[in-house]
Amino acid sequence: MSISWFFTNLLAAFVLPPLSLVILGGLGWWLSKRFRFTGNAIIITSIGLLLALSTGAGSRLLVAPLENRLLPVPNPKMVDAKAIVILGAGRSFAAPEDGNRHQPSTQTLARLRHGARLHRLTGLPVLVSGGAPDRGGESEAAVMARALREDFQIPVRWIEDTSENTAQNAAHAATMLREAGIDRVLLVTDAIHMSRAMQIFSGTGLSPVRAPTDFFSRKNLSAEDFIPNPRFLKQSHYALHEWIGMLWYRLRH
Repeated sequence: MSISWFFTNLLAAFVLPPLSLVILGGLGWWLSKRFRFTGNAIIITSIGLLLALSTGAGSRLLVAPLENRLLPVPNPKMVDAKAIVILGAGRSFAAPEDGNRHQPSTQTLARLRHGARLHRLTGLPVLVSGGAPDRGGESEAAVMARALREDFQIPVRWIEDTSENTAQNAAHAATMLREAGIDRVLLVTDAIHMSRAMQIFSGTGLSPVRAPTDFFSRKNLSAEDFIPNPRFLKQSHYALHEWIGMLWYRLRH
């Protein structure tokens, strides 16, 4: 396992919900022994935030602004891109239904589906990007390339299989593409991740064109969206990760 990848994820766990809110609640409990009002206020706040971020209505406050920042271009054939870059988002391990081979995660599969659609629409060559920071066998890129070939009948020209994060996705993909004389690409990732990915890819000298997929905030609110659910907390976690990531990138650049 990559040490940098492990510590990055460990830090994120302490900064993002739910663990950050559990820690906040623990701090409130400790303070309540001496400062009862302040401590109880912190406990109530942490529980309230945890419940709010676990609802569809609460998570949408974080998710929707990200997803609406960069909507898909109206016509991908008219943007003069020369390649399609699909970013990985994890893999499932040792799928017993497929001979114990690794499979794309549900999130990665949504990106592959959209990348395949764009390839059929434009005929552009495809680059898949994603390493194996957990050192768990096949890289994300290798799994993605196999899925595109076997399940979507889409050829893959470039396999970037060493990156551990979005910054490395961008840097390593840019190196490969420049060798082929390509600088303008259709960039495929989740709508939540699109803004940060565009920010980072633009910093490599590439000219990325937004091609987001997997939107979470497009349906109308319903009663279900006010009931706490772990999947909404996951969306809040993801959105907060992206907001913090964009801020960190701007501070560093």
